[in-house]
Amino acid sequence: MTFQRTDFRFFHRLRVRWAEVDMQHIVFNAHYLMYVDTAMGDYWRALALPYQESMVLLGGDMYVKKATLEYHASARYDDTLHIGLRCARVGNSSMVFEAGIFRGDSLLVSGELLYVFADPTSQTSRPVPTALRKVFAQLEARQPITQTVVGNWSDWGSQISPLRRAVFVDEQAISEKLVWDEADASAVHAVVQNSLGQVVASGRMLSHAPGVARIGRMATHQMLRGGGLGLQVLRALVQAARQRGDTEVMLHAQCSAENFYLREGFVRRGEEFFEVGIAHQEMALALSA
Repeated sequence: MTFQRTDFRFFHRLRVRWAEVDMQHIVFNAHYLMYVDTAMGDYWRALALPYQESMVLLGGDMYVKKATLEYHASARYDDTLHIGLRCARVGNSSMVFEAGIFRGDSLLVSGELLYVFADPTSQTSRPVPTALRKVFAQLEARQPITQTVVGNWSDWGSQISPLRRAVFVDEQAISEKLVWDEADASAVHAVVQNSLGQVVASGRMLSHAPGVARIGRMATHQMLRGGGLGLQVLRALVQAARQRGDTEVMLHAQCSAENFYLREGFVRRGEEFFEVGIAHQEMALALSA
């Protein structure tokens, strides 16, 4: 199996660690399969599908039946590698993924993984669900795999609430009574849905003052962060503020997320402060007419 970088639309980047190099001072052969498996986890993030929850909804799980690697050249300590993955074929119950491990444009290792979709209890094969076939094809064709919707609490509250609880209550240990309030009923909400209809990112917008919108309750599924889902929510809410004639958007950003907002043109305003026990920074964005 030989591939070019252009054969792949998805890549996972990693750097070779010291512990992965053998006595020949090259990457130990078994680690390349680990690299491909690591990239597969990132592939599911690119699909906007939190793996375990998605498998429950799909009524099955994926099991590796066969993994093949072909070695062309060696990687060494501190090399930056790019692992390309693509879904090459989907049969009745099987899925074939092809992988290429590159250093620059040089192919070091090529691989093929055969998965079977099966019942998680009996491990007997089942047909690959149509929804899974579709999202694989959409990613490979560079088609949108999520949709961003702006709406109200009555329509989306029941799907936003589990995400908020997971992010704010379970992960950040914020009291439940501080996560929901009466403002939800009048707020504008933006959500990102994946191909299975799961809400995987959300946020809300309030009227802070005449002409000033306030964005808050920004939450993205923990497994899917870094994939641009929060950015979709933020941009949808900023656009909603612009459409209703607001001249400014402000928010209280957790300091760990400051750079996310800075990249979108927000500026710091005032000093850092603590809110719900977490360091925050007020930030604002002026909206053009």
